[in-house]
Amino acid sequence: MIAVYSVVLGVGIMALVGVIILSGLSSGTGRPGLDLNHRLGVRGRMSLGGFLGFGMGGMAAEFSPLDFTWQIALVVAVLAAVASSAWVWYLASKAPTG
Repeated sequence: MIAVYSVVLGVGIMALVGVIILSGLSSGTGRPGLDLNHRLGVRGRMSLGGFLGFGMGGMAAEFSPLDFTWQIALVVAVLAAVASSAWVWYLASKAPTG
């Protein structure tokens, strides 16, 4: 399962870096079409947060000194994905619109 968590985490990190770079290019060049942050919307950002939470939670549980079984590590990863998606939704609901 470590391979699954690492692949999901890697894809999530690459997507996050892409969003950051394209958002910077969009604000720097004045081309709003490049802004993936705006184009993804709240659901896309929640999905990205879920990917990152799942990967980080799973890796943390697998490498925990408590020696969790893979089933418990999977539950921890899913709980981390839900928590990070909920956190992204909360932050998006509090963000000023404009």
